[in-house]
Amino acid sequence: MRKILLLTSILTYAAFASPYARCVSCHGASGEKVALGKSKIIKDMTKAEIITALKGYKDGSYGGAMKGLMKGQVSSLSDVDIDTIANQISK
Repeated sequence: MRKILLLTSILTYAAFASPYARCVSCHGASGEKVALGKSKIIKDMTKAEIITALKGYKDGSYGGAMKGLMKGQVSSLSDVDIDTIANQISK
């Protein structure tokens, strides 16, 4: 019974977690890190720049050295997720 409750709790948290949660390990909690030593500091980007970058990574029209990695990270994001991320980190 405890395992079921634990699994239910984990799945509930995952369902309601911020879409930015997947970005934190590389970009930092506030977008303050240079991810893998190659990215821009994303907290310095405007909302429009973040949206353009994320949508571009998703459709393959944006990016440099990390283009392939980022495409995989953003491929499942909806437009609402992208807007939520941009609102959370933009200046």
